[in-house]
Amino acid sequence: MSISINSFTVNGKTYTPPARPIVVICLDGSADEYLDTTMAHDRMPNLKKMVLAGYRGMVRGALPSFTNVNNSSIVTGVTPAVHGICGNFFYDTNRKEEVMMNSAEYLRAETILAAAANAGRKVAVVTAKEKLRDILSHKMTGIAFSAEKANQAQEATHGIGNVETVLDLKTPAIYSADASLFVLRAGVALIEKGLGDFLYLSLTDYMQHTFAPEDEPSLAFYEAIDHELGRLLALGAVIGATADHGMNAKQKADGSPNVLYIETMLTEQFGNGFRVICPITDPYVKHHGALGSYVAVHVPENVDETAVSDWLQQQPGITEVHNKAMAVRLLEQPEDRIADLVVLSARDVVVGRTPAHHDLSALDSGLRSHGGRYEEMVPLLISHPLKAAYKSKAAGDPRNFDVFDFTVNGTSHN
Repeated sequence: MSISINSFTVNGKTYTPPARPIVVICLDGSADEYLDTTMAHDRMPNLKKMVLAGYRGMVRGALPSFTNVNNSSIVTGVTPAVHGICGNFFYDTNRKEEVMMNSAEYLRAETILAAAANAGRKVAVVTAKEKLRDILSHKMTGIAFSAEKANQAQEATHGIGNVETVLDLKTPAIYSADASLFVLRAGVALIEKGLGDFLYLSLTDYMQHTFAPEDEPSLAFYEAIDHELGRLLALGAVIGATADHGMNAKQKADGSPNVLYIETMLTEQFGNGFRVICPITDPYVKHHGALGSYVAVHVPENVDETAVSDWLQQQPGITEVHNKAMAVRLLEQPEDRIADLVVLSARDVVVGRTPAHHDLSALDSGLRSHGGRYEEMVPLLISHPLKAAYKSKAAGDPRNFDVFDFTVNGTSHN
């Protein structure tokens, strides 16, 4: 069956795919330590061979280092300032309400996936989390479904029905390793059955939120990922993989969560009227209890914003405070969707709203989370040798959202 090699241009960049299956994977939450540790135990032989033949390096993700932000950047190839998704959750000043950013209505840029489909590729998106499906499949002709709700996919709305029968896979529990492994296995099945030749596979970070890199469940999980990578390589796929963010323990020495409740702190210091938004907030409470290392602060009109910023910067555990202008310039944020101030915390610290806003009883283990500067650097893995121009690009400051460019345009094939 022929595979289209038509070029297509999206968001100012032209992509010229080879006549091979293209598979880009978002290894959600995969700090490089997870790969290092599992490879050190000789439990990722396929990945080891893949990166020896191709490329392995580190790239800078988008901030805040959250799922919706970075998946949106990966599938558009641009920053949050361009595509408009600045969190999993934000305060919509037009509606005067706090809302999830799960809808494609918030996306301001065309996706590489939609453009590839329009150019004749058989595009398939499989995401572990249902919350991402609408954004990832925006204006796309093809297959798009989630592991979380695979058994609810319909031909008319998802491009495929009877997923469990067609792919011979059972819908997994979202709080499991299988939620991510299902995504990879579905990718293999879609290629095998001729249903897809340009794939985006987005995993979930439940395992990384729950287990450290050296924990046996992590090692077994990455070993299982490696098995599916081997199956994809055997199908002749050109694979590019990166992560949306890293992951760190956010705990005190006694193992308790290391939390700064910013709205509580500001109310005690300056009075009422503050609104602190935690952009990590999403439907998956067992992951992180809506606690990450980045929050947005809406300052009351009667309070001096500079005084608030100066005071916050002096608090232990807070590493960066930026006003709106700096957040737009330095953090590449969409100006009309962010707050007066953004606050980032230390590697082992999370920032929240008030104790009443966060239910930590749902956490399966100690608190591991992300969102700030310390989860910004993530792996980039490419299965085939890089062309000279892309070797040079890799030596500079590549981004995780360059992964489609590296995979489609940057690789040499026999």
